[in-house]
Amino acid sequence: MAAKAPTTSVYVWHGVDGQGQVMRGELSAANPLLIRAQLRKQGITPTRVRRKPRAWPRLGQGISTREIALFTRQLATLMQAGVPLLQAFDIIADSFEQPLMRQLLASLKREIEAGSSLATALRQHPRHFDALYCNLVDAGEQAGALDTLLERVATHKEKSENLKARVKQAMVYPLAVIGVAVIVSSILLLKVVPQFQSLFAGFDAELPPLTQWVINLSHLLQRHGGLLLAASLLVGVGLIQAYRRSARLRDRVDSGLLRLPLAGPLMQKSAVARYARTLATTFAAGVPLVQALDSVAGASGNGVFQQAVERIRQQVASGMQLHFAMRASGVFPGMAVQMTAIGEESGTLDHLLEKVASHYEVEVDHLVDSLTRLMEPLIMVLLGSIVGALVVAMYLPVFQLGTAI
Repeated sequence: MAAKAPTTSVYVWHGVDGQGQVMRGELSAANPLLIRAQLRKQGITPTRVRRKPRAWPRLGQGISTREIALFTRQLATLMQAGVPLLQAFDIIADSFEQPLMRQLLASLKREIEAGSSLATALRQHPRHFDALYCNLVDAGEQAGALDTLLERVATHKEKSENLKARVKQAMVYPLAVIGVAVIVSSILLLKVVPQFQSLFAGFDAELPPLTQWVINLSHLLQRHGGLLLAASLLVGVGLIQAYRRSARLRDRVDSGLLRLPLAGPLMQKSAVARYARTLATTFAAGVPLVQALDSVAGASGNGVFQQAVERIRQQVASGMQLHFAMRASGVFPGMAVQMTAIGEESGTLDHLLEKVASHYEVEVDHLVDSLTRLMEPLIMVLLGSIVGALVVAMYLPVFQLGTAI
């Protein structure tokens, strides 16, 4: 059993060189005595050595999946260039400024130095490296082709992140429009409407229904705006928690999204692209088809497709061809099924699945671009309608007064 490597820490040091010039810097070692010994070898007399305080991450500063994708690409490039694995970790760590990412890389390096394989070290951090990632790296290590498999994993992660970013862009844009509309309306109701209300107080006439409704809404926001905001936040958080914890609710939401006019085709194409890309990567790595489908099930990002892939895996395990099982599921488009059939018949399933993934990734890009172009005029119409309705409501009494005069 290999001895466990000593834990290293980062120390900040101050010292004086042979010319009496004050110097400072940072070094990593197991204890301050080793830091002082290293400095003396360099001709520096240490005056102070202290452990560097831990940099607590700010809100939202955790390790992102995009950073994991970047790490994978860098590691694949260095391995293909013939750089030893431990040295590659040092080089990659120097390129990251994110403290948590540097800590993760240092932890992985320590575990490998202690005798663990790369896949075993990655499995110690399931929050950042899922089972699919670790299984592919494990297959590469066992086949003696780690650099090739890392290249495939890096490409897979990059494609997945790009696809996820495009889908998020399409989903966030309408929410941003609604948010802007709510903010503009709230400002008008809280700041502008009360000014007109003081003017209307001098009118000895009944206000039009639209004007009275707007004034009542303004009163409601002024008196209970904070309570309404808190209630909205609580409802939102409650719905998010319920979605995360309830599999039945997730299935209903995912099924409902697939039926929406604009979001439905976008969600379907992105799910098919993720399915095809992940299955192509795992199958090309030499993973058996049934085992590959087991890893692919959770990669589609949609509960309907996840259940369909699990059924497909069971049918393929019982002897059915993949394209027949895909057609029977009823969720995959005909083009994806036909390309899979050709791939199975020609023995180039991984290549054809990559073609399917690339095709639907392009389709997602086109849908997102179309949605963005469609939303721009809708923003103007929505905001214009809200502001116009409030302005008309406020000026209706003035118009009526002018008509009466």
